[in-house]
Amino acid sequence: MNWSSIKSFPWVDTRARFVARVPAGGRLLDLGSSDGETLRHMSELRPDLRFHAADLIGCPEAYPAGCQFVRLNLERDAFPWPDASLDAVTCMHLVEHLSELGHLMGEVARVLKPGARAYFETPHPKTLRFNSPSGAAAGMFTMNFYDDITHVRIVSTGALARHARTAGLEVETSGTSRNWIFAASWPLLCCAPASRKKFTAQAHWRGWSAYLIVRRPL
Repeated sequence: MNWSSIKSFPWVDTRARFVARVPAGGRLLDLGSSDGETLRHMSELRPDLRFHAADLIGCPEAYPAGCQFVRLNLERDAFPWPDASLDAVTCMHLVEHLSELGHLMGEVARVLKPGARAYFETPHPKTLRFNSPSGAAAGMFTMNFYDDITHVRIVSTGALARHARTAGLEVETSGTSRNWIFAASWPLLCCAPASRKKFTAQAHWRGWSAYLIVRRPL
């Protein structure tokens, strides 16, 4: 889904709703940018933003034009951005791949401007109980948490909130992340042959991801 199509109603997607609230012309840092799919969506929704990205490997050639990419070990490397220099940070489906979160959260708190917010998203603990795709579809899509062999551990929003408060951040809200358009398509696709589109709809219907939004105090 191209996020430019939901500019008038970003509330249909939890991530888009967060990005829509970043100040005009602001600077947004995406941590664990991977293949850049989410970064590209954010750029579709907010072409006015200045994007930065950090990952251990990353695919900077796939990131939005003008995006500043920095290769970092996010468990130990200092971020190159100055104190209080960023208007927003997003960290989507990264923390479950890490063994230590204190350093990451401390750096997020440092680079956010006073009043600026960060968005974290990670698999919901209930994904431990979800069945993996079966038959020929086995391994096609991460439905059970451990279908992704790079996942290290479940990180609940409660645990993330504790790390955030330790770093001096305020917890604003938490909940289940969904794209309601994808979720609404599940009843239409539930009997369709196995496909990424079908499994994506199922994941949003079931509430596969949890999110936490935190703020640096004024």
